[in-house]
This record gives sequence, structure tokens and C-alpha cells, in this order.
Amino acid sequence: MNDSLLKINPNIDLVLERTVDVPVELVWDAWTIPEQLKQWFCPLPWKTIDCEIDLRPGGIFRTVMESPEGMKVPGIGCYLEVIPNKRLTWTSALQPGYRPSLADPNDTFGFFTGVVNLEKTEKGTKYTAIAIHTDENQKKKHEEMGFHEGWGAAFDQLVAMIKKGKT
Repeated sequence: MNDSLLKINPNIDLVLERTVDVPVELVWDAWTIPEQLKQWFCPLPWKTIDCEIDLRPGGIFRTVMESPEGMKVPGIGCYLEVIPNKRLTWTSALQPGYRPSLADPNDTFGFFTGVVNLEKTEKGTKYTAIAIHTDENQKKKHEEMGFHEGWGAAFDQLVAMIKKGKT
């Protein structure tokens, strides 16, 4: 997604921004290598128990999260943009191969598009995660589910994993 095309709309988009002292390349790996993503992708005590990544536009981005009670929550989407060490863009509105999703758009908070931007800084990485929603109601539902807390905790887990050398 070209930077000039992406304009944040505060009415329907959620943004999480952090600057951390870990290299861009390791943050990228954590997002693009299934065994690494499974270690941090959802906030504890939830777990990511399965992950499939075909890292190319049109490729699959699939995860299965598990609650502490054992409830499994699958997620499937399609990559729209893959710029190594810079940006990942995917959407739940499409399945792999750009096929329209069979999921119920009213489930949870509906379809959304995710963007992860990575920028090298003098000491590490500027990380910006954006969840783009269809309307204000979907944004509100995602926010009330704990977008900032959940995505923030997951990112903290990503950074901790990198610093512990578990990549």
C-alpha cells in the first residue's frame, strides 16, 4: 500500500505506535516466520497454536488462537502488500488468491485491513500497527475488545521474545 494512498481516518482506524530498541529485521522476522509469530501473536494467557504464512501478495495469513478455556478462534486473511523490513498489509475481507471471504462480516467486529509499518531508527525500530475498519461501529467494537491493550501486549511479547533470543 503506497504511503500516499494510506490516510489514517481517526473515525474508523485504530493505530498503535511504538519505538523500540530492537532491529527492524528481527521485528520483520517475528511477523513473517510462523514459529516466531506463534510465540507472541496474542496476549497471554491466550496462545497462537497454529499459523500459516505465504508471504506474497495474494498469499495466506492464517492463525488459530486458543483461549485459556480451550476455545479455538481461527483467523484467515490475504496479504495485499509485502515490502520486506518495511510493511505488511493484509485483510480479513479476502481469502488467499484475493477470493472474497466466506466469513461473516458481522462476526466480532467485521472485516478489517491490517497494516504494520516498520521504520529503522538510530536505536532500533519505529513500529506502527493500523487496523482499518469499514465504519465507526466496527472500530468501536474492536476498540472495546481491547485493541490497544491487546495489540500492545502482543507487541511487548514480540520485543521480549527478540531480546531473549528466542527467534
